[in-house]
Amino acid sequence: MRILALDVGTKTIGVAVSDELQISSNGVKTVQRKGLKSDFNELEEIFEEYKPVEIVVGLPYREDGSLSKRGKDIEEFSNKIENKFNIPIVYYDESFSTVFAEKALIEADVSRKKRKKIIDKMAAVVILQGYLDSKE
Repeated sequence: MRILALDVGTKTIGVAVSDELQISSNGVKTVQRKGLKSDFNELEEIFEEYKPVEIVVGLPYREDGSLSKRGKDIEEFSNKIENKFNIPIVYYDESFSTVFAEKALIEADVSRKKRKKIIDKMAAVVILQGYLDSKE
């Protein structure tokens, strides 16, 4: 039973998936956003391939703990996913996920050009791994 994670941005959606034992997360892809219908078509292909039992969506919170405007947009998008695909959504604080992903890629000596292409997928990996670790 796999868990899938989404790092939802305005231009891209980073996607990661857990292993069957829900111990580790791995990057799947970065979806280039082209509109709701196109986004859903790509996500549907991913959902069909991995058959997740739940989807973890990273939400950006403000320092005071309140949900940002972007967070509310992500919640709205996530509700549409849950309604259309009937897969439960779980929210996870994505604070600093992109920063951690960027740092890891720099330490791995990944070029700036390549980092730009995979940063959202890696942020989804960070979100999912944090979620998996919190379940232990």
